[in-house]
Amino acid sequence: MLTIGYIGNGKSTNRYHLPFVLQRENIRVKTIYQRNPNHESWERIEGVNYTSDLEELLKDDEIQLIVVCTRLDSHYDYAKLVLDHNKHCLVEKPFVRTSKEAKELFEIAKDKGLVLQSYQNRRFDSDFLTVQKVIEEGKLGELLELEMHFDYYRPELPEASTSFDRDNSFLYGHGCHTLDQVISYFGKPDHIHYDVRQLLGSGRMNDYFDLDLYYGKLKISVKSSYFRLKERPSFIVYGKKGAFVKETKDRQEEHLKLFYMPDNKDFGVDTLKHYGVLTYIDEEGVIYEEKVKSVDGDYGRVYDDLYEAIINGKEKTITDEQILLQMEILEAGVRGLR
Repeated sequence: MLTIGYIGNGKSTNRYHLPFVLQRENIRVKTIYQRNPNHESWERIEGVNYTSDLEELLKDDEIQLIVVCTRLDSHYDYAKLVLDHNKHCLVEKPFVRTSKEAKELFEIAKDKGLVLQSYQNRRFDSDFLTVQKVIEEGKLGELLELEMHFDYYRPELPEASTSFDRDNSFLYGHGCHTLDQVISYFGKPDHIHYDVRQLLGSGRMNDYFDLDLYYGKLKISVKSSYFRLKERPSFIVYGKKGAFVKETKDRQEEHLKLFYMPDNKDFGVDTLKHYGVLTYIDEEGVIYEEKVKSVDGDYGRVYDDLYEAIINGKEKTITDEQILLQMEILEAGVRGLR
């Protein structure tokens, strides 16, 4: 049994972590720390201890793993505190503010023999897993280009900003999803072209990014904007012999927002209308077009991997090197913004 506790009792903990953890019979949630119980807005879970005494969480010998689900500006301090108390640690994304902070934390964890990891749950998005399946089937031929889009129409957010803040930049907040997907499957790129903008002008929020990552002949474009009234397809993959288009995103977040939980058999599952379309040409020159059944996603797989690493000593799936590379890319992307 892996016994865990949480720092933070907000949306992250209650929407994106607990629904998956509570399904797992080999994981026990013992304590949730909330700094201000007067601001409690989520229904308490029966059998879980809620406290406003951080020391109670940190000094509990039964708790092996502590999950940090707070604002980005406190990730480093809380993670260091957890490691200093000889606990394994999982940190929400973006992991920390700089690669320097990340390196320091990973070194502390390594010296203490502890598991430290970022919550890169989007590796287990249905659309991303389906793209992997299509690539590996080989019908696309040699890969030439892959486009990944994470679009919104939320102009009120950048319009309300009156200054630039790296922590609240669109690249940090959403690039950490898609960049991790690229890094996890394709590794370190040969080079990167950055187009990171403040569409409302200098001194305002970063609300747009378009990063091109190059792997030999293959170009992977990671694009997002707050001003997309009509979303672009989630994924478009081009090969020498075909193309795959996945219009819709993974549905886990959609269902979680509706409080439709993972204990439902059809939670996060695509229906026929959500399936992507594969178009390809065979050796005889015959062109085919077919719908591809989506692979089911499961954010809880992050916890399955952590269980194996902490309890059974297996290698981490989400590696330190991958997170450090992601942090370096995020830093470089916003470096010139003011």
